[in-house]
Amino acid sequence: MIHLVCGSTGAGKTTYALALGSRLGAMHLSIDDWMVGLFMADRPARADWQWIDERVRRCEGRMVATALQLGQLGVSSILDLGLQRADQRQRVASQMTAAGRTVQLHFLDVDAGERWRRVQGRNGERGETFRLEVTRAMFDFIETIWQPPNAEEMACLNGVRVAA
Repeated sequence: MIHLVCGSTGAGKTTYALALGSRLGAMHLSIDDWMVGLFMADRPARADWQWIDERVRRCEGRMVATALQLGQLGVSSILDLGLQRADQRQRVASQMTAAGRTVQLHFLDVDAGERWRRVQGRNGERGETFRLEVTRAMFDFIETIWQPPNAEEMACLNGVRVAA
């Protein structure tokens, strides 16, 4: 089983994915870990969405390949990719189902005000799930691309709505 965790910034995706992984004995693959570990030192001084998106797609490709390899070994995976757009969720889910894997979408449904409050807390605390400081401008930008899954997508991907 491949678990896809989606939600906008501050929804609690990584916290949820870590708990799910512990409960299921599944491998947690986090886009934030890969991006920070591989590219943070090389990032441009000024935020550049094209630069970020290109690297996110590279990480996504390797994470999907890793999840598929783990599936061949009988190990479930949790892809904590953000999955903010419907086309990205469909692209990842299609790769999994084409390889014979079962997919389940976990949608963390949290309103924007609560998510921003959480982001501010995470920025200040710098606890277990902190990877980089999220500014208000970053948060607001992600809000412009965030597409919550609709009922049809939830049904197609065995969706579970989580009020986190």
